[in-house]
Amino acid sequence: MQAVVISAPGTLVVESFPDPVAKPGEVLVELKAAALNRRDLGVCKGTSPLPLPLVLGSDGAGIRRDTGEEVVILPSIAWGEREAAPGPAFRILGGADNGTCAELIAIPEENLFPKPKRLSWEEAAAFPLAALTAWRALFTKGGVQSGSTVVILGAGSGVSTFAVQLAVQAGARVLVTSSTQAKIDRALALGASAGVSYLEGDWAAGILELTGGAGADVVIDSVGATWPDSLRCLRKGGRLVVFGATGGDLVEVSARALFFSQLEIRGTTMGSPREFAALLGGIESGSWAPVIDSVRPLAETAAMLARLESAEQFGKLVLTV
Repeated sequence: MQAVVISAPGTLVVESFPDPVAKPGEVLVELKAAALNRRDLGVCKGTSPLPLPLVLGSDGAGIRRDTGEEVVILPSIAWGEREAAPGPAFRILGGADNGTCAELIAIPEENLFPKPKRLSWEEAAAFPLAALTAWRALFTKGGVQSGSTVVILGAGSGVSTFAVQLAVQAGARVLVTSSTQAKIDRALALGASAGVSYLEGDWAAGILELTGGAGADVVIDSVGATWPDSLRCLRKGGRLVVFGATGGDLVEVSARALFFSQLEIRGTTMGSPREFAALLGGIESGSWAPVIDSVRPLAETAAMLARLESAEQFGKLVLTV
């Protein structure tokens, strides 16, 4: 088969790779499309030690070779039975397991779900990792419901485009931050109520102004270094939900401000099979669709990763197989 292979840290090639062999409990899937995530940049660079060679990719959709069913792949491998956190065997598809940027993949049958009928192959491949991350952050960890005010940092990323739409579908008021007015405007088109630029002055003050000084119920933060400002945006009793550290993983916050305002900081990553099933139900009953920045063939994966690293995209980067 043809696959996107990391042969050494920093070395990515599209080449012939041995066809996978399904082990007991696994199924072969003929992939139709795959999608990239920010974690793929770290996998390519060797940020975490992984066995090489490795096929890149966490997101994908395709056809079961045994039954002919159209399926979408859940990238949470061996989550376990606890909803509070994954078990010790948990891992994300695409490191150390071979991933989705290939013509074939062997995947545990429990990680296969029916492809949403109203989505194209490209849309189906685009949503699993990012939309599941957004779902768990918003609802399981953030407790977002109709009438909540939610702040989503970094409009334009894959997760943020899903988070905006999912929160709006739930009846929440959504505020966003971004580096450009163009991305804020696109978030508004997805249903956000307003946004502020984090490059122009005190963005946390801007968010507080938009809430009339009351603050938000929930802030969804993937940056890390922004925690102090994110906490300033919250009303008393609010929640800061964190799923990334793209701006740095060391941060200093005021313990006194935290306990006097009864604030909560909750970490999250990915989600369970039960949450994925709930997400799929929301897709089938809703009208929103994954936002796709661009679609290219597997052969152009390196160019797509460069676009991802530059943060120029708005939405997901999808590869056709």
